[in-house]
Amino acid sequence: MWKAGSMSAELGIGLALRTVNERVQQAVARRPRDLPAIQPRLVAVSKTKPADMVIEAYSHGQRTFGENYVQELLEKASNPQILSSCPEIKWHFIGHLQKQNVNKLMAVPNLSMLETVDSVKLADKVNSAWQKKGSPERLKVMVQINTSGEESKHGLPPAETAALVEHINAKCPSLEFVGLMTIGSFGHDLSQGPNPDFQIEVGSTNVRIGSTIFGERDYSKKAAPDKPAAELKAPEEVAQAH
Repeated sequence: MWKAGSMSAELGIGLALRTVNERVQQAVARRPRDLPAIQPRLVAVSKTKPADMVIEAYSHGQRTFGENYVQELLEKASNPQILSSCPEIKWHFIGHLQKQNVNKLMAVPNLSMLETVDSVKLADKVNSAWQKKGSPERLKVMVQINTSGEESKHGLPPAETAALVEHINAKCPSLEFVGLMTIGSFGHDLSQGPNPDFQIEVGSTNVRIGSTIFGERDYSKKAAPDKPAAELKAPEEVAQAH
C-alpha cells in the first residue's frame, strides 16, 4: 500500500504520474512469472479536484479517472472543457452506489466502469438502467469484496462473491463482469509482511491512486449529496482488482 503524500504539489502532476507509473512497474516486476502478464490500469482518483487538474493529467497521458460521488462525477464528466479537451477519457465510479442514484450515474458522459457492485439488487437495477440507456456496449462492472472484514467498508463477504458473479453473467446481459475489487486494511503494518487483503505483486490489474498524483484533498467544501459527510475523511487507500 502506498500512503498518500504531497508529491504532486512538489513535483507537478506530470512528474507525479510518471513516478507512480514507475512504482507500478516495479511492483509488476516482482510478480511470480507464472501469472498472466497483464498490464495494470492506473485509475487517477480526482475527487474534490477541479476540472483543470483532470485536463492536466490527461495532457500527460492519463486516460482513466475515478470518482467517489455520483453528483461530483456527473458535474465533472459533463464539464464542457473536459468534454472538448479529453475525448478519450474514461470514468470509473469507485464509491458506494446507492440505488436511488443509479439513473443519475447512467447519465454520466464517458462512463466506462462501475467498480463497486455489491448486491444482486444493485446489479439488476444497474443492468436495467443501462439497458434503457440504449448504449451499444455493455457497462463494465467489478464486484466489490470486503476482504478485510471491516464494518466501515462496503462489499460482499468473500463467501457470497461467486453467487453474485454468476448472477451478473447469467441474468444481466447489459453488464460485463471484468473482475473483483477490494480495498486492503489501511492499518496493516507492512513491517510484518505484505497486506493479506491484497498484493499488487500477485496479479492486480487495477490500481487507484489519488492524493499522490493530485495532492492532498480539500474536504472543506460541502459534502456531495450522495455521500454522508461523516464518511468523507477516509485515508487514502490503494484499491486493487484481479
